Amino acid sequence: MKRPAQPRRLVPRPTPAEHTAAALRMLTMAAARNSALALVLVLLAGLCALQAWALLRAPEAWSPVAITVRLAAGDSITLGQRELAAPQTDRNHLALRRDANGGWWVRNLSTTRQLVLLRDGSEQRLGATPLQGLQGFQIDGAVFDMHSADARRVSFTRNGHTWLYDGATLYRDGRAQANCPESRLASKALSAWNRAVPLALTIARPLAFGGNLYCDNRLGLEQVTAGAATISRVNSRLQLSAANPDGDRAAVLAGQTDLRRQEAALSGVNAIMVGHTRLQLTASGDQLTMQPSRHVKLYSEPELKLPAQVSWQWQQRTLWSGGNAHAIWIALAVSAAMLAASVIARGAAAARVQGASAGGVAGAQTAAARTTEGATTGGMTKSQVIAARAAQVASARGMAGRQLGGSWAGGVAMVAGVVAAVGMLLAGLVALIAQRSGYAPSAACSLLLGACALLLWLALPGRLTLATGAGVVLLAIGLLAQLELGLGAPESSWLRYYQKSAAMLAIGAGLGGLLRTWAQHQAARGMQLQQRSIEWILALFAAVALAALAAQVLWGDETGVFDLQPVELAKLALTALTAHCLALRFNWHNGPQRLVDHGARWLQLIAPALLFLALLGLALVQVDDFSPLILLLVWSTGMGLAYAIAASNRVLAAVLLSGALLAVGVVAYLRIVGTDDLIRWGFYADRFLVWLNPAEHPHTGQQLLQGARAIGDGGWTGADHWLGLRSLGQSAGNVAQIPAVQDDFAASFFLNRHGLLGGLLLWAVQAAFLIGIVLTAMHAYRKGAGARNFRHAWLGRFRYFTLCGGGAFVLGHFLLSWGTNLAIFPIMGQPMSFLSAGGSHLLFFLCPLLTFCAISSEGV
Repeated sequence: MKRPAQPRRLVPRPTPAEHTAAALRMLTMAAARNSALALVLVLLAGLCALQAWALLRAPEAWSPVAITVRLAAGDSITLGQRELAAPQTDRNHLALRRDANGGWWVRNLSTTRQLVLLRDGSEQRLGATPLQGLQGFQIDGAVFDMHSADARRVSFTRNGHTWLYDGATLYRDGRAQANCPESRLASKALSAWNRAVPLALTIARPLAFGGNLYCDNRLGLEQVTAGAATISRVNSRLQLSAANPDGDRAAVLAGQTDLRRQEAALSGVNAIMVGHTRLQLTASGDQLTMQPSRHVKLYSEPELKLPAQVSWQWQQRTLWSGGNAHAIWIALAVSAAMLAASVIARGAAAARVQGASAGGVAGAQTAAARTTEGATTGGMTKSQVIAARAAQVASARGMAGRQLGGSWAGGVAMVAGVVAAVGMLLAGLVALIAQRSGYAPSAACSLLLGACALLLWLALPGRLTLATGAGVVLLAIGLLAQLELGLGAPESSWLRYYQKSAAMLAIGAGLGGLLRTWAQHQAARGMQLQQRSIEWILALFAAVALAALAAQVLWGDETGVFDLQPVELAKLALTALTAHCLALRFNWHNGPQRLVDHGARWLQLIAPALLFLALLGLALVQVDDFSPLILLLVWSTGMGLAYAIAASNRVLAAVLLSGALLAVGVVAYLRIVGTDDLIRWGFYADRFLVWLNPAEHPHTGQQLLQGARAIGDGGWTGADHWLGLRSLGQSAGNVAQIPAVQDDFAASFFLNRHGLLGGLLLWAVQAAFLIGIVLTAMHAYRKGAGARNFRHAWLGRFRYFTLCGGGAFVLGHFLLSWGTNLAIFPIMGQPMSFLSAGGSHLLFFLCPLLTFCAISSEGV
């Protein structure tokens, strides 16, 4: 039987006013849903606008592009800081002369700074000479007869003793000398290592002449100041150098040449290094042209009184153009276009699936209601009924999410996001390579590069968390501070910190975007890495970090190796490896039941982390600073608290918190009362003396005093009394003269420019970032605790411990940096995360941490 047809109802068309009202309602609802994103975007736009405003307000600056010296045959001239526009040089640094044949010669006049001659693939330091080919050498009245010398070893005799030095260890009559009385544990361990391993694995240590002690790598000489001369391994060969001790300088003779008065011909020399300034040389008759680069002094106007023999060709600083940046602009344009396409495609896919999602959820709720009615008659309990209804609704929502990922619009969004990330990665790589090649992009190009990289963090698919939002804001604040310092310093090279940070941020954002897109693609397809694969990845990560640390120990110094800091990568590897071991620890009840077997399994789980921690600690102790030990202590305390919370171990938590409070009390006691015990024990006595009373040590305490003066001048509202807004792009004054102001004392510059109020705002954002890390970690912990699958439980715990360890390292950097700048702690060489110009810290630690936090917050 057919039902009668229902009459059609006429639906009136909405008026334009109704269309407008509906659009406004939709915008209001979208703004309410994305209020956090809107706030972060507003802050990001404001900070980027301040950077652009600083570039616009930057005054004109001039520097010499060519320095021409004209000398007649037989004449000479003395050049220094003023004539060479080289800030890190002496007033009278070098002497140039022409001999009777018209050849150019140079001699180093500085008693504290070196002069380096650069030829094709080699360099020569004036005041030093290779030992190969010498018959002997003399240091004041002490004469040494050469027995043999090559690129690896040198043997010489004096007063019936035979000395052998291999670049790492000094042997007296075939036996290594004992350690010096004041040698620290790290120095003793290094000496033992050099004696035990083959020569290829030894760590270079110089041989020092002078003083009254024969110990370690010291060769004592009566009435000669300790360190008057050295023999060291430089560029794979041994060379004798006239050093600059604190006392009287001794004459150092190599054959008939006095190294302190050594003169070298400029024939075949391509460039010279004077201080930190590189001068490219071109000789033509009576004219020598020097083209300065790197660390060139800037002047407010192209006018300077110079000697008659010296003339300059001026050039104006360019901030909006310069460098070969075409590839960077193309990569940024492609990345921006693909990012916009990804956002539009995601919006279209979400709108398409929204109706299906709502219908599916409604149907699931109806089915769940029917299930409830059937379950009532079937005898199911109330909890079982609730679980069944929740499972049906969640299944419907999950089906809608898979439809979003599997639709054509979702595929376009994912492909466009990958292309955008690749474009950002290539732009950052090109910018970094160009800067390393001496053709750095303009400051405006770096500004756009950094802004696009920050936008990429926010535009990629995923839920915006407190940690991600605060992290992006902190990155923008750091770029602003580095740009202010680069524009305010009276030197051309300070902008390189800003340019390098922008390039590193682009590289980190590109790599992080690729990882996030890959993780979401895997989650959409229901594909997951096996735990064994993850363990192999962690093992490879640890091996790479160890290899990088070994490279720093063998070929680098405390500043890093190859202009990178492997320690930053090692901190991340240490956190991930320890998190894996602690995550496995919570499932050991499924293994052996005997107590002895439990202990063996516990050692098996934590052994890799302990081994890596020991190796990392050994590498960090070599740095002439105890801040790495404090950093490791903060990290260990954070990981211990995370474990105590996960294991509900209140005793362990109480012990760790009590230890932290005790440490705070000890620092306060030392700062207020002071103590001589640490000084008598030799525990970094010089640093504690300067810290306790810097006024009595005006030379070594200069950094601490200048930082305190800069903070005091900043007051509450900054040195300009406008929170730094009036001084944007202007000169930084004497604040730029603080040693390591771009790294360790970046906070002093920030407080001087933006005042204590600006510092309080920065502290609030830093606290929000740490709180966001903790919230994301607790979210991962709850998911792991509620999981019924072992792999899901392990993954949740692994994310929890990794985030806690990364947050502990960031907290340690914040504490050490603020404590150093505010004189709460002795001076420690640790950068402030996000604010300092630490390229390796940004690329190898902060960007991976932000990426892992974003992935963990989505539960993919």
